Amino acid sequence: MNNITVLFGTLITLLLSVVAYFIKQLHTDFKSMEKDLIEVKTMALIIKTEFKSGNDLLNQKVEYLEKRVNNIEMLCIHELQNETNKKTL
Repeated sequence: MNNITVLFGTLITLLLSVVAYFIKQLHTDFKSMEKDLIEVKTMALIIKTEFKSGNDLLNQKVEYLEKRVNNIEMLCIHELQNETNKKTL
């Protein structure tokens, strides 16, 4: 009877040791995954910031070009009006 009790005790101890080992590995994997997730979030934030600043710069260039086109259009309209006025005189 004592032999069976010792055998079961040893078997349970071994099984609990295996379970504890796998739980420790799982915990380590979760810590590693958490670190990787933080890195991914940081990279996503950096990419988002770079995209936003690139988009803002592009919008500024478009606005500048729109102003230039409007100025050129106004100059062309004034030139046409001057030519028309000269022809009517």
